[in-house]
Amino acid sequence: MAGHVSNQIDSKTLWGGKVSPFSTSYGKLMMWFFLVSDALTFTGLLLGYGFARHSYTGSWPIGEETFHSMPFLEGHYPLMYVALMTFILIVSSVTMVLAVEAGHRMDRKGVIKWMIATIIGGFFFLGSQAWEWSHFIHGSDFGKVELSDGSLAVVKGEFGDIESFKVIEAGHHHKVGEVIKHDPDELKHEYQHAVAQGKVKDGIITLHDGSKAKINKKPNTNLKLIVKEYGSKYNVGDVIEGKKAVEMYEEAANSGQANRIVYGANMKQNEYGPQQYAQFFFFITGFHGFHVLSGVIINIIVLLGVLGGIYHKRGHYEMVEKTGLYWHFVDLVWVFVFTFFYLI
Repeated sequence: MAGHVSNQIDSKTLWGGKVSPFSTSYGKLMMWFFLVSDALTFTGLLLGYGFARHSYTGSWPIGEETFHSMPFLEGHYPLMYVALMTFILIVSSVTMVLAVEAGHRMDRKGVIKWMIATIIGGFFFLGSQAWEWSHFIHGSDFGKVELSDGSLAVVKGEFGDIESFKVIEAGHHHKVGEVIKHDPDELKHEYQHAVAQGKVKDGIITLHDGSKAKINKKPNTNLKLIVKEYGSKYNVGDVIEGKKAVEMYEEAANSGQANRIVYGANMKQNEYGPQQYAQFFFFITGFHGFHVLSGVIINIIVLLGVLGGIYHKRGHYEMVEKTGLYWHFVDLVWVFVFTFFYLI
C-alpha cells in the first residue's frame, strides 16, 4: 500500500528467546508447564473417580471403616496412619522450602541438611504406602460375605484364633491323625485362602496337599454384619448382630462355595465395596506413589550435585529450586487424593 511505513523494532525491544519474558529462567518455566499438564492428568483421574462414586447406587466404602490399622498395634485407629503419612509428607515440603531458602543464601551445608530430611520424609511415605497397599490387598479377618438372600455385607467383630488342624484324610504330605500347629497368623491365612476357594465345608478344611483336616478354632465373637449391597431380604445399611450374625457368617464360611467370602482387594474382587473403588485406589494412589518415588530419586541426584559442589561453583542453587517445585506439587496432589479417597 502506497505511503505505508514499516517501523523496524530493534532487537533489544524484541524477546529473542535468550531469557524468559516472565523474568524467570527457561528451566523453571518448563517445570511449570510440566506441572500444569500433570495437574490436568490428576484432575481427570479424580473427576473420573467422583463420577464413578456418584453414579454408584450401592453403599460406597467409608475411609475410616476401611483404613483403620496401625503397624505393630492391635485395635481400631480410623485414618490415623494415613493422617501420619500425610503429616510427614507435608513436613517434607517444609524441609524442601528450607533447602531452597538455604540455597538462596548460598548455604551449602544448610541445603544438604534439609534435602536429606526431605528424602527421609519421602522414603517414609513410600514405605507407609507399601504397607497400606499390603494391608488393603490382604483385607480384614472376616472379609465381605454373601448372605443366603444374595446381599453382601462387611463384617466387624473379634476373630477366634485357629489353634490347629487335625488331619482326618491323608494327602500328599500329611498323614491321618497328624496335628498341624503353626503360628496363629499362618493358620488364619491358610484358613482364609481355603474359605475363599470354597475348600471349607462343615468345619473340615481341604489343605493345599489335598488332605482334609478338622479345624480346631475358637469361636468368633461380637460379630456385626453391615449390609452394603441389597438382596432379596436385606437392604443397604441393615445391621445384623448377635447370635444370628454368627450363624449367618458361619453358614457362609462352611458352605464349601467359592467366593461366598472375599478377602481383601485386587483388580477382580474387592472386599470393601464395588470393584471400581479398588481399581481407582490402585491406579490413583499408585500413580501418585510413582511421582513420590521419582521425586525422591531426583532429590538424591540433586543432593549428590550439592555434595559435589556443582551448584556452588555455578553461583546459584536453581536446580534445588526446580526440584522443590516438583516436590511441592507432589505434596499438593496428595492433599486432594487424601481428601477424595479418605475423607469424603
